[in-house]
Amino acid sequence: MDFEVISELTEIEAIAIHKRIRVLRDLQKRYGKARWRKLKGIAFVRLVEDGNVRKAELHWYEAHGIGRRHVKIKRFLD
Repeated sequence: MDFEVISELTEIEAIAIHKRIRVLRDLQKRYGKARWRKLKGIAFVRLVEDGNVRKAELHWYEAHGIGRRHVKIKRFLD
């Protein structure tokens, strides 16, 4: 599902850090070694298919100097 984040992320919380991330080896191979974290937060997103704006819980991976990667919608909150 394609979407764009149109508001600031709120209620950001760490789910897993470094060794506790299941796909850590893949992240390091693709983007480089860093202190990776899996995070979750809430934001409004616009769905590309129909243009609807919905509130959603997002999950993503992030590392200092590399940025946010693999952002996905986990569930809709409205």
